[in-house]
This record gives sequence, structure tokens and C-alpha cells, in this order.
Amino acid sequence: MKLATRLFLLLATSACAAALTGCARHSSAEHFYLVATNTKLTYWQSASAGLDKIAKEWDVHADMRGPRDFDPQGEVDEFRAVAALKPAGILVSVVDSKLMQPEIDAAIDAGIPVITIDSDAPNSRRLYFIGTNNRQAGRLGGRALVQKLNGKGNVVFYTMPGQPNLDERLAGYKDVLAQSPGISIAEVVDIRGQSTIAFDKTEAYVPKTGKDRVDSFVCLEASAGKEVGEVLRRGNIKDRVVIAMDDDKDTLDLVKAGVIAATIAQKPFTMAYVGVKMLDDLHHYPLASLTKDYAVDPFAPIPAFIDTGSALVDASNVDQFLQAAKAP
Repeated sequence: MKLATRLFLLLATSACAAALTGCARHSSAEHFYLVATNTKLTYWQSASAGLDKIAKEWDVHADMRGPRDFDPQGEVDEFRAVAALKPAGILVSVVDSKLMQPEIDAAIDAGIPVITIDSDAPNSRRLYFIGTNNRQAGRLGGRALVQKLNGKGNVVFYTMPGQPNLDERLAGYKDVLAQSPGISIAEVVDIRGQSTIAFDKTEAYVPKTGKDRVDSFVCLEASAGKEVGEVLRRGNIKDRVVIAMDDDKDTLDLVKAGVIAATIAQKPFTMAYVGVKMLDDLHHYPLASLTKDYAVDPFAPIPAFIDTGSALVDASNVDQFLQAAKAP
């Protein structure tokens, strides 16, 4: 047999063996979970699609659990129930870090790897965080806000104080606005998980004039932007600046129509997809200790943070995002 033929067969055999080994590593007995709240949102349906894709590719189970509406205690209860199943790993988007921290720590103590995604609990013993650099996302929105207001005006923020990712976004906006003294924050509104509060508050603010006039509405979570946009659309109001969050189709359509000036896109699909990959690796190649503080270890085998990225979407690039949303 010629040498070249022998080498080809050897390489082909090695490739097949590697492929078989990779497949054999996974098992349908492996269960991974993502725990979140407000799971009916398009944002979390995108994350669920990420779970489904990796589960099919690797023949494992990956499911999303959590209340369909905004329910911090319900999320904690769901996390506790999932941890009792002793899964191969848990991803969790933390709505209330004070409530969730003891549950995360208990799961780690029980030997269950826990990674936070989307919204962090940095004071817990979670292994690390996968998601948006939320402070940077806030700064990105803040720079767009300053530009579109020409450095002057009153702003209302819609958020849910105490939710870590939203607090970080607000801090990012404030970082930028500190350099723009002509822009004032009129109010930071707690929508308490009910986007209709944003609708009602916007209706109340729109007629105000003079020093009480609100020139811009900034939405730090996904659902409020569409509510604000609907108020402005109904009233044919075109002289207010709206900065939204996330890139579901309804929000992108409002950007396309010029009702929303810009929105900040995240990657929930990627967070979930990569999250299960990382949990799977931890399952098959366990850390020497789950309770060690790897954040202060210069030779840590795991990262502290995986940034899945964010992007500003406005009239200049909204068509690209609308087209990308059609991809399977």
C-alpha cells in the first residue's frame, strides 16, 4: 500500500474515532435547565431556541423553567424545584439577587454547577456569568440618547429597580449623562413587571409642557419600548426620542417606522446555547472544587465573565436585523 494511501486511511480512521468519542460523551440522561421569569417574552423564547438547538445537536435534555409573568419568588421556587432534581447543571437569569443567592449557594454546595446568564448574582457562589456587559450596553444607549437629544432635554427611565442587569444598564446611562449637564432625569419609573405601567405613564407625560416636558423615554427592559411606541404612534407624536431594549420584531418594526429612535440588541439565543456547552464541559470534566473562589485565582480553569455582545439598532441598520430575524 502506498504511503499516501496509508496516511489517508490513518487520518480518516482517527477522524471517525474522534467523532464517535465526541458523540459518546453525551447522553440523553443528561439534564440541563435554564430558570428565568417572564418566560412568555419573545426574549426568553429566543433563549429557549438556543436550548433546543444545543440539546438536539448533543442529544441531551435542556429545558427552560420559570413563571410566565414577572414573579421573583416564583423564580426562586422554580430554581429550588429544579435543583432538587440533581441535574447536570443549571443556568439562571437572576431577577432578585438577594432572594436567589441562598438557592444558588445551596445548589453549589450540593455539587450542581450553576452559571448565571442575562442577569447576574455576583455575590453568590455561581461559577461565572454569561451575557451582555450591561453597563457597557447602558453607555451605548446613553451615547445615542445624547446624540439624538442634541445634549438637551428631560428623560424618563422605565425599569425594575433591584434587578441586577437593569440596574447596571441604568448606571451605564448615568455614566454618560454625567458628562451632559443639559440632560436631566425627570423620573425613574418602576414598572414592576407590568409593561402597561409604561403605557400609562407615557400617556400622562406626553401632554406636559415647559419645564415639565419629557423629551425622551428610555426603556431598560424589553416590553416597555413597545408600550411607549404605541402611545406615540396613536397620538402621531414625532418629537420625542425613545431608546428601547432588545430586538424582537415588534420593536424593530417601530424602529423601522421611526417611532423608536434606537434599541439595544442582545443575544439570548447565544447565552443559552453557550451556557449549556459550558455546563456540559463542567459535567464531564468537573472542577476540583465548586466552592473555590475562582475570581481571585490567576490560574482559574474557568472565566469570570463571557460577554455575548450587544449592538445599537437604529434607522441605519434596522433592515439587517429584520433580515437576520428571518433566519432559521
